[in-house]
Amino acid sequence: MPLIAAATGGTPSRRPVWFMRQAGRSLPEYREIRAGRGMLESCFDPELVAEITMQPVRRHDTDAAILFSDIVVPLRAAGIDLDIVAGTGPVIASPIRTARDVASIPRLDPASVGAVTAAIGMILGELADEKSLIGFAGAPFTLASYLIEGGPSRTYEHTKAMMLAEPELWHSLMGRLTDITIAFLRAQLDAGVDAVQLFDSWAGTLSKAAYEEFVAPHSSRVMAEVAEYGVPRIHFGVGTGEILGSMTDVGADVIGVDWRIPLDEAAARVGHRVAVQGNLDPTVLLAGDDAVLEREIDRVVAAGRRAVDAGAPGHIFNLGHGVLPNTDAGVVTRVVELIHSL
Repeated sequence: MPLIAAATGGTPSRRPVWFMRQAGRSLPEYREIRAGRGMLESCFDPELVAEITMQPVRRHDTDAAILFSDIVVPLRAAGIDLDIVAGTGPVIASPIRTARDVASIPRLDPASVGAVTAAIGMILGELADEKSLIGFAGAPFTLASYLIEGGPSRTYEHTKAMMLAEPELWHSLMGRLTDITIAFLRAQLDAGVDAVQLFDSWAGTLSKAAYEEFVAPHSSRVMAEVAEYGVPRIHFGVGTGEILGSMTDVGADVIGVDWRIPLDEAAARVGHRVAVQGNLDPTVLLAGDDAVLEREIDRVVAAGRRAVDAGAPGHIFNLGHGVLPNTDAGVVTRVVELIHSL
């Protein structure tokens, strides 16, 4: 598997590429199959999860499928009242703000995500041997930010206020969310995924000191509790250039990098200890010009090559964040062809 080889210091048969949000609104077949069906409803339908997961692999020939799901799926499965509202994102019915709220958060029974594990079996039955299946979960900090704020936020004011003013309550909340994240990842790993990605999407809103004190211990426990499976553990967040070293320290085997810094600089910041993943700016796919695509892809590939030459175990090509909804699916396919041709 090219992705696994690149993640573990091997020699891949071709440069591996996959995209965050590769299964989604950029695909007409996705829009058709999701018509009239809610996001969470879709995430708990095994046949639909399997079909949507496979769509971009069939169309684009990516080297990995990533499980179609959402970071709040395990929270919903555990019994937390929430929904994913189109155009907004996750919305929590009753934000978590007090000790009583925290105490009410249940554990995740692996049986409650049986639809997810059933879908994994279906995907593995269809996925070609050289293709990898990536499982994923939201990191405790990002889950906490949604639960405390009640939904997406620009300032994370309630989250940071709890973190700084009520550290005991904060760590209690993070401990419960860490348990849920571990249970969700282990269920996916038991079902047979080849790698996992921990999305700490909003960790970039924190200072290095705050990350290391309030977040890293919990993310470290997540990574430690899945280490025994021996699969690559990818760690990704947006705007995390200043904390890449700390995010690697929690136990990552691959560090995801957004588009803000070159991959070779990112690799240097983490001491060339792990493979790098990324980091084409998603808006490049909207340029509509082959010359632009080729120039920007070459730039990313060259930086990835410099990172590997300097000692990083490998480079997995990806975007610096997810595929934008209005991206032309044909352009995504063209990007994969260009990368595989290098």
